[in-house]
Amino acid sequence: MALPLYLVGLSHKTAPVEVRERAALDPAVALPAALRTLGRAVVLSTCNRTEIYGVGSPKEAKALLLARGVEAHHLYQKEGIEALRHLFRVAAGLDSLVMGEAQILGQVREALFLARKYGATESLLEKAFQSAIALGKRARSETGIGAGAVSVAYAALELALAVYGDLTGLAVAVLGAGEMAELFLTHLKAQGVDRVLVVNRTVERARALAERFGGEAYGLLALPQVLRQADLVVASAASPHYLVRPEDLPRRSKPLFLIDIALPRNIDPRVGRLPQAYLYNLDDLKRVVEKNLKARQGEVPKVEALIEGAIGDYLEWYAGHRVREAIRALKGLAYKEVVREYPEADPLTWHKEAGRRAHPWILAVKARTQEFFQGPPCPGECPLLAFRPPRL
Repeated sequence: MALPLYLVGLSHKTAPVEVRERAALDPAVALPAALRTLGRAVVLSTCNRTEIYGVGSPKEAKALLLARGVEAHHLYQKEGIEALRHLFRVAAGLDSLVMGEAQILGQVREALFLARKYGATESLLEKAFQSAIALGKRARSETGIGAGAVSVAYAALELALAVYGDLTGLAVAVLGAGEMAELFLTHLKAQGVDRVLVVNRTVERARALAERFGGEAYGLLALPQVLRQADLVVASAASPHYLVRPEDLPRRSKPLFLIDIALPRNIDPRVGRLPQAYLYNLDDLKRVVEKNLKARQGEVPKVEALIEGAIGDYLEWYAGHRVREAIRALKGLAYKEVVREYPEADPLTWHKEAGRRAHPWILAVKARTQEFFQGPPCPGECPLLAFRPPRL
């Protein structure tokens, strides 16, 4: 018998967003219901993938996804070591839309937590996911797979840090209150800035975002006032025309750095010609992102080596798991036989006699295990994993 793990799923590589939306299992309702149907499984459901990992037959997992409007050609199915290898690649960030992104590791951890919460795990799945989480941490600490900015928002922060070295005590103005502004402020949060000033056409939205990050909210009419106070401006507002023009900037004794990550642009390119004003745009940041992605790609062989090592460790654990199962089964068989033969004996006699009868078989199992680990590594599935306890 091969390693009895399976994976059935779909991802950004096999299905468009509207299909992935149908397959997504929300943790409040759909996920508990799915786990009750599947029995023993862990479901990894994110915006870019829905994957079901289980033990035994993948038939029900496949049927569950097909019932949600997913077509068969959107699905992939892996079994045994290949299912395990895929899980490890996912946790390490090698299968992500953005190579090496860190968010997936937390999502793998959450998937295991939810499966435990609803009583859906068992020993093989527990060990597989715990190993995947440990592997994901090693990949990010021992290789450069997660190094460097690979999102425009994070690249903007890296650029700001490159300019200032340290953002402590600075005033940072953010134009816009959308997703990009929120992402930038999330990255900015740990940098110790003195003030965060959020400017938006709708003051209510500016206030909602500013409150989350301990900032101040302003409407567009207050933009000239904000520009006088800011050391760094990051623009990401949805606007059909320039929000910052050369005439909007006051005279300054210290330089002002402006990073325009909006499309269409928020800042008139002529601003970059002003003395004491330094303007960077989306193209500048994309060059940083492309360079970092290329560097991450070069780290893939190192991560793959860690993955193969983790697979070997898991198979070694599984071999021991099978041996322990075999020994328990042998003792159980011997005990049942002794009870049948000596129904009038006391429990202590039954246990002693069962131990005596099972002893030669247990020695044989341990000898086979020792031969296996002293021999050459086995390619693919290992013969030891196919061991079945003999009948007494």
